[in-house]
Amino acid sequence: MQSDDFRGLVLRNTLTKRKELFSPRVPGQVKVFTCGPSVYRRPHIGNYRTFLYEDILVRYLEYLGYKVERTIIFTDVEDKTISTAAEEGTDVGGLTTPVVEAFYRECELLGIKLPDYIPRSSTSIDEAVELIQILMKKGHAYEYKGNIYFDPLTYAGFGEVYGLDMSKWPKHKVRFSQDTYNGLRWNRGDFILWHGYKGDDTIHWDTPIGPGRPAWNVQDPAMTIQTLGYEIDIHCGGIDNKWRHHDYNRAIIEAAGEAEFCRYWLHGEHLIVDSEKMSKSKGNVIYPEDLVGHGCDGQHVRFLLIYGYYRDKLNVTEKMMDARCRQIDELQQHVASVLSDSGETAKSSPRMESAVKEIIPIFEHAMNNDLHVQEAIDEMKGVVDELHHLSGGKALPVAIRRSAKNALRKIDTVLGVMFPR
Repeated sequence: MQSDDFRGLVLRNTLTKRKELFSPRVPGQVKVFTCGPSVYRRPHIGNYRTFLYEDILVRYLEYLGYKVERTIIFTDVEDKTISTAAEEGTDVGGLTTPVVEAFYRECELLGIKLPDYIPRSSTSIDEAVELIQILMKKGHAYEYKGNIYFDPLTYAGFGEVYGLDMSKWPKHKVRFSQDTYNGLRWNRGDFILWHGYKGDDTIHWDTPIGPGRPAWNVQDPAMTIQTLGYEIDIHCGGIDNKWRHHDYNRAIIEAAGEAEFCRYWLHGEHLIVDSEKMSKSKGNVIYPEDLVGHGCDGQHVRFLLIYGYYRDKLNVTEKMMDARCRQIDELQQHVASVLSDSGETAKSSPRMESAVKEIIPIFEHAMNNDLHVQEAIDEMKGVVDELHHLSGGKALPVAIRRSAKNALRKIDTVLGVMFPR
């Protein structure tokens, strides 16, 4: 394994607002937290675009030789889950189980590699209570009318992930008691950590801090410390989490643990449909099965969602879907053609040998630039097409063909689109 100093992976860090050379806390090891689905509803292709850039990140870190310890989570007891279950006349398990099962099927369809253990909010209650107890003892959290709130003004780094102007923070006490508020990007006041039990039929646990349930804001931190501890290397999610959520996560864990929680924060941009945000009211929400019904297979969908740059918006249109399906088919055909051993064999040439040696460096150059997948794929196709041209359509010499195949196979452990499954 190469030393960390020569790997050259550069990531755009939302926290510092600049690109930085990646360096883990422990040489050769990386701890990664990746946001998972809120399982009150099925993930759509916008969610899967986020899960796929996270998949690419983990796969590329492993490609570089790192041992990756990853957590992805299921959020299953936040406000929306409970209210949706009540609206549909079922319990939380009845609502979330089919969604979880669909998620596993669709991850397999899209070639998303998942960790062996995926915690749920409902399986990290003890950790949530432990965090809240620590925060209360240190003066960051307090009880009010049965609920428990976090006061952001007690934590000096609050709002730094987003870049929040704290001078506009209200001087009087304001409390926000819901997990989320539609249309409100920032809750300028104290946010809720614990929903105290009000004697109704709402799901709750009996705990040392009283009966109730953890608020959404403390659920990710609880699942993080349960699986990765108080210190990790990379925290990933969609751009929506830049508002409130990730700053809440950071404040909770750092206020409790009194150490730097995470050094690198990554956020993927929105996927839109025909230049509009996906929404049920517009009827433009797309699920993986819709693309399969459009004539795509799992690899087509994977290619459609990873091809580009994860920090740029992806506008999905009918024309674009058709073009992407043709593009991956063409890519796989060109790879198969250049690696074919049938027919007459071409003579080797210095340029042919040089082109093969460029495959890995060209791929890594693109990926080291903050995971620029589109550039990596385009450059790979350029090399493949050049080899086909240099061979005059004949089979590549055995040694060159073997080197090309090994390089492309290695690259495809990250991309997962160059060879048919």
